Amino acid sequence: MASFSISTKVEPDADDDCVAEEEVFHFSYLFHSLVIHWFLSLQCHYRIRANANLLALLALQFENFDDFTIASPWERFIYEIEAVCRDWMTDSPKRLLDKGAVALVYSNYSYKVNSELKYGTESYCMEYYFETNNNGQPGTADWRSGFHDLQLCFGVKEFLVISPKSVSSTVLDAPEASKLLSAVAIALSNCSSLWAAFVPVHDPSRKAYIGIQNMGTVFTRRFEADGICSQVPRRLMHLEGLYELFVSKFVHSTLDLPTNFFKVQFAMMLTYKMLAHDDYNMKAIDAQNTNSGENLTGETSNETLWDNDCPWSEWYSAEDPVKGFELITIWSKKMVESSLEMAELENASPYEAEKWLICPICAPKLPEVSEWNQIGFASQLHILVDALKMSFKAQFMENFVSADDNSGSENLNSSMVILPPTVSDQVLKELFQEGVQVTYSAYGGNKTSGAIKGAPLESLFAQFCLHSLWFGYCNIRAIAVLWIEFVREVRRCWEESQLIPRMPANGPIDLSTCLINQKLQMLAVCIEKKCEVNEDYQDCIGSEDQIESMTEEESVVGDDSFKMRISCGDFSGNVDSFPTAGDIHYSVKTVSAFSGKHSDGDDKKPSDITRRGSASIADAMMLLKSNESMHAPYTQEAPLMTEDMHEECPQDVEDFSDSFNFSTLVERDTLASDMSAFKAANPKAVFEDFIRWHSPGDWIDDDDLEVEMSKDNSSPRGKLSKRMSKNGNSWRNIWSRSPALPFSEQKPLIDPNREGEKVIHYLETLQPHQLLEQMLCTAFGAAADTLIQTNYGELKQMETMMQHLYLTLPPALKPLQENRLSVDSETIEDLRRLCVVFQHVEKLLTLAASLHRKFLQAPRLAREIFSDFYNFYIPRMGIGLIEEKEFDKKQAVWNEEREVVANMLVQPTANQSWRKVLSMGNLLNGHEPIQREIIFSLHGVNGNHYAIPTATVSLQNIETYRMYICGTSNDLRVALSVVSSD
Repeated sequence: MASFSISTKVEPDADDDCVAEEEVFHFSYLFHSLVIHWFLSLQCHYRIRANANLLALLALQFENFDDFTIASPWERFIYEIEAVCRDWMTDSPKRLLDKGAVALVYSNYSYKVNSELKYGTESYCMEYYFETNNNGQPGTADWRSGFHDLQLCFGVKEFLVISPKSVSSTVLDAPEASKLLSAVAIALSNCSSLWAAFVPVHDPSRKAYIGIQNMGTVFTRRFEADGICSQVPRRLMHLEGLYELFVSKFVHSTLDLPTNFFKVQFAMMLTYKMLAHDDYNMKAIDAQNTNSGENLTGETSNETLWDNDCPWSEWYSAEDPVKGFELITIWSKKMVESSLEMAELENASPYEAEKWLICPICAPKLPEVSEWNQIGFASQLHILVDALKMSFKAQFMENFVSADDNSGSENLNSSMVILPPTVSDQVLKELFQEGVQVTYSAYGGNKTSGAIKGAPLESLFAQFCLHSLWFGYCNIRAIAVLWIEFVREVRRCWEESQLIPRMPANGPIDLSTCLINQKLQMLAVCIEKKCEVNEDYQDCIGSEDQIESMTEEESVVGDDSFKMRISCGDFSGNVDSFPTAGDIHYSVKTVSAFSGKHSDGDDKKPSDITRRGSASIADAMMLLKSNESMHAPYTQEAPLMTEDMHEECPQDVEDFSDSFNFSTLVERDTLASDMSAFKAANPKAVFEDFIRWHSPGDWIDDDDLEVEMSKDNSSPRGKLSKRMSKNGNSWRNIWSRSPALPFSEQKPLIDPNREGEKVIHYLETLQPHQLLEQMLCTAFGAAADTLIQTNYGELKQMETMMQHLYLTLPPALKPLQENRLSVDSETIEDLRRLCVVFQHVEKLLTLAASLHRKFLQAPRLAREIFSDFYNFYIPRMGIGLIEEKEFDKKQAVWNEEREVVANMLVQPTANQSWRKVLSMGNLLNGHEPIQREIIFSLHGVNGNHYAIPTATVSLQNIETYRMYICGTSNDLRVALSVVSSD
């Protein structure tokens, strides 16, 4: 008869005079073995009686009649357990799943079913744990994380757990525990089942169990487990003491330990915890995010944040998604014969372990749709969507600021705080920082976001939108305050002719951007032209003599600042169609429409005395009638137009009610300006000469009539195209009406002063919902363009996800461009769902950046860990539920990567609160393992008190003893399983 108890005596330290204390580690109930012997001796008796009464009980049940003279309550309890077990044994795992088996969170293949039982006045719950895969029995060296706690402790696969339905779910009464276990054992024996059965005992914190298993032979396996939750005896902190504890279970006396050698199979797993950053870093992150994402106080922190050089760090500091790492080192299948070997193992380096595994410690919970606790672009965009819904409640942005205007303030709550003026002043100072200019070539942001009708990332309006996300918690009142001050600053730049920062003052208007950005670009061009006119006026006062004395060569070639347009395109369409900007090609720069610089280009030759505005001689082209060289004139730039101006032009043409059929009046005026300039540069030119220069595709050379050019440059032969030859051709009518005027004497096509005032008026009278619609499009695109700059290495999944995000944004944001939204529009909810998608992408991108930074010297680990997390995370995206399961996938560390991983465990310092007293050995860079797990096992022992020499089945092929030990410096848990024939 065995009793599972461990008695350890603490030896006094040599340096201390403390009195030795004795601590007893007692695992089981003293009478447990007595009960086991009792029910085994009566097992045959109860089996015969139960089988004899089985039919009678079934018959009585159908008659709703219980005959208590035939079956006692305890026998009926055994019968109920047996009936439930037979049902579970009959059903396959697939049928159990169909009947509602519950999946366990620690494994994808583990499930459980349960049934309620009654015995007297007590209610019990019996649970059956099973697996759907055939990956074998948990072995000595198997540390799979998908095991149930009892599977790892005792090496079983399928098992039952019966416990009372109480708060603690444990049995605190010793006779009740033994009776429960006996009833289950008899029922399983009657079913010929080999399942193990367990009953939880003691306080739940101790995780104590007793159990039994019929092995189908003369052998029976018994289980007991218990734990110490207080100070662990010093001897059991070391491998030598744990080894002696295991060996003491099968030797006759502890005095035999020094003289006997037992081949004990040993496996060990050590877990080290590597923190990504300390508590000071976390406090710095919290302090920075408290300022609503803006460091507006001017104070700087001496702490270096983990994402300090990430692209989003300008706006917020993200919490590191990788809280740290767990490094697991495994020793497996090692035979130990003495406690001395265990002492050597305790001093062994973790580099000697057969296997290293690493697992990131990540945030376990996924965000719900209704919860936005994490600071990031997605959370602020979600608030901006709420501001859009609120924007329909007022006609002007000023209504949200004024507390006296009920139209805008009646629905504003007190949480919409307006920050003090000093904060908005600092934001505007950063937005309108002098000297921050962008060129047109660098203007446009990320090309992949071109389908989003917003503003480029580096533009003024995009930066305004990003600042708005973090200004005053992005509520509608804060946005209104910032927008009003923003427009005032824009007007100041206009009135003072100060260049607008972050906006290109050259190049065409980008019609693919939002209207506000187009207006700001138009205003920047108008300011530039105003400055040019002012400068040229000052320069021209003292330079008239220099202009008059220009030579003929200077007049022809012109100044570098002049620009000339030479058309070489070919047009198609009806006769009245006007070539668009895309049809006209520029081989020489075009002069500014608003510039005061000019050169008449007057030739001093008598024959060309009336020639004005010539830029150069056209390439080998002669005038048809006069046989003179054709001159290319200086022309005005094509006028810049915003999207709304293009939409207004067809209406202007209709109202003009003229015979011309041009798409816009501006196109007609531009053509007339070119004709006037061409006439001034070529006084003897005809309409056909202009077509040859401006639209070569509309001039057809006549090969049959063409003759060779003579030495005196005789004129070529040809004819106009069909569309230019029609009667009443609009181009010919314009030619006949256009006077011969060089560009310097022409009226500018567009007045910069008038257009600039129109832009200011548009910004000041913009309706709130129109502003918020354009802000949302721009903010989504700018946030995505910011995140895509993140360096996350060669993570293909992340690259694919960013591409999918850019494909998702344009169709989702398209309703904002149609200007047909309302407060009850379904688009508002669609935008909120888009914020959820953005949050998932942002979280994965943050994780990718964190892993890349931590594994710069081991990029394979970063790729594999991210791939595992990606496959774990993607199926849970968008379900709106908080999963209980944590990411615990482990990745193998190659030998060449061990040094990189080990260096992540920096030498501990005295101010680190998580540093523990060194006591467990196997140090790695000065760190002891936070947890040690050991499995001792022994197959057969000759001469021990469990062996039966006459047994028909040899113990040599059976794992006679197995002990699982899991401990830290503060607690210890031991689980023992013993096979015997008694």
